[in-house]
Amino acid sequence: MRKTIGLSALSSLVLALPAIASAQAVGLMGTLVTINRFLNGLIGVIITIAIIVFFWGLVQYLTSVGEQKHKGLIQMFYGLIAIFVMVSIWGIIHLLQATFGITGANTAIVPAIIPSGATSQ
Repeated sequence: MRKTIGLSALSSLVLALPAIASAQAVGLMGTLVTINRFLNGLIGVIITIAIIVFFWGLVQYLTSVGEQKHKGLIQMFYGLIAIFVMVSIWGIIHLLQATFGITGANTAIVPAIIPSGATSQ
């Protein structure tokens, strides 16, 4: 039991090393960027799991008879609802970002007027 917990902690640390190593931006913004990257990756994994659940229900529905066929149909239904909800929320978030002009890119603000102390050659 202890060996399994130790291996789990070690593997979690090894998987988190890239995030830890690239955490050069200190402060709240760096933390938020790291959390954002993690959640974006997690969303893709969750949508993939929902698609797998849907197709597993389809396989159960096509290969079974009786009660198992009904369970496969229910599993397909839940997988389809999960995919629809996740993709809909994702679309609403992107619509709000486009509406309010919120982007994930860091933009540099360049002054429109060159300070008077600058010389041109």
